[in-house]
Amino acid sequence: MAFLHYVVGIGLVLGVMILVHEWGHFAMARLFKVRVDVFSIGFGPRLFGWKRGDTDYRVSALPFGGYVRMAGQDPSEIDSADREWFSKNTDDKPKSDATLTREAAEFRGVDQLLKTGDAAGELMSKPRWQRALISFAGPAVNLVFPILLLSGFFLINGEPYPSYANQPAQIVSLSSDKDAPKSDLRVGETVRAINGVAVNTWDEAFKAIDTANLSEPLRVEVLDNGASRTVSIPVKNITSASLALGDAPIPAVLDEVAAGYPADRAGLREGDVIKAIDGQPIRYWGQFVDGVRNSGGKSLALEVERQGQTVHTNVTPLLKTNDSGEPTYQVGVAAKDDTLYQKVTVAQAVKDGVSRTGFIIEKTAGTVGLLFSGKVSINQLQGPVGISHLAKQAVEHGAGPTISLMALISVNLGILNLLPIPILDGGNILLLAVEGVMRRDLSMNFKERFVQVGLVFLLVLFAIVMYHDVLRRIAAHS
Repeated sequence: MAFLHYVVGIGLVLGVMILVHEWGHFAMARLFKVRVDVFSIGFGPRLFGWKRGDTDYRVSALPFGGYVRMAGQDPSEIDSADREWFSKNTDDKPKSDATLTREAAEFRGVDQLLKTGDAAGELMSKPRWQRALISFAGPAVNLVFPILLLSGFFLINGEPYPSYANQPAQIVSLSSDKDAPKSDLRVGETVRAINGVAVNTWDEAFKAIDTANLSEPLRVEVLDNGASRTVSIPVKNITSASLALGDAPIPAVLDEVAAGYPADRAGLREGDVIKAIDGQPIRYWGQFVDGVRNSGGKSLALEVERQGQTVHTNVTPLLKTNDSGEPTYQVGVAAKDDTLYQKVTVAQAVKDGVSRTGFIIEKTAGTVGLLFSGKVSINQLQGPVGISHLAKQAVEHGAGPTISLMALISVNLGILNLLPIPILDGGNILLLAVEGVMRRDLSMNFKERFVQVGLVFLLVLFAIVMYHDVLRRIAAHS
């Protein structure tokens, strides 16, 4: 069953997202009447497929990628007649086919070397702006597709929300997070209003905070044993505002345990309930997170309940960077919270799909920026092995996590392919933009070197990511 989950997960998360990306290139190429010779899911030897019209639709041996090969896509693909012509019309010095190919392309120009009968259908015969749009179409579809995916899921299954959202907004634990604002709230008090807006549930409380003017303190009216009072809470930003009411009533139950992280090495498992840290009782997830973040990296003694049995273990948090690029102690676990679903209209489903996709794009772009600035280590990137494992876990947890992971991978593919790195779509767009400004083609020699640099960069990056990917899996099974 586990193998089946791997296969289904890889097929959905990687296969479908790559298919979507390549379809973007394919559709735009066909729109501009460019002949497509090959549409491949995967690289390497052809496993199976079918021929329709001019296009060979195939599945290839290596599933980690895909490509669309268009007629005339490689300007260095000059046929023997062109080489013979150039050899006769320049000098008599013997030259290799590769040299003749490059020099012929530079001397005569790519457009003149296109075969007369096929020129209209070849990529290099098209204006630069059309070629740039063909390159842009793949990443663009990757960024748009999650909207359709998430909107459809919300419409069919309903919009997810945490199970505690409809519970009374009662203070259960005050956060000790460094961003948490100081307040006079007390555990057990029930929130009745925020800035004059009536509040009954946690969902209503969070909505009131989201719409509050954060330049002024939050005025929180609470009820304690029948007595009402108002507490003023100064907040600096949306992060501190979200912690103003303390920890949300999420039980300290583990969901995912990241392979190779301290929690995994300590033997923690999905479904474990954290009961105490260093003898201090733990009831809510926020208390556990604060205990880890405030550990200073020292070993923590955990008391865990597992299937009715008490288990004792020690875990030593690691200093890692979070999504904001800030160093924080982590052990590699996620909280388990029962998710409920509520039916929504088509308009609301689309609105939520757009909003959720925008959030993913913002977070992903921010992470890429932190990666290039050095605030996030390349060692934290997931490669094919890690993504395959995440895909398996998502399939095991159901449609919601699977759809969310597909949306995340799709956005990642879109943003990464738009980076101005040679051999990626963004690199090709950059070259076309430079040629457009210069109003002439760059030399074939420069383009070859540009692609070679990009290829070496990506191979080194892939090797580093794969190395740490494998190390994490080895650590998980050791």
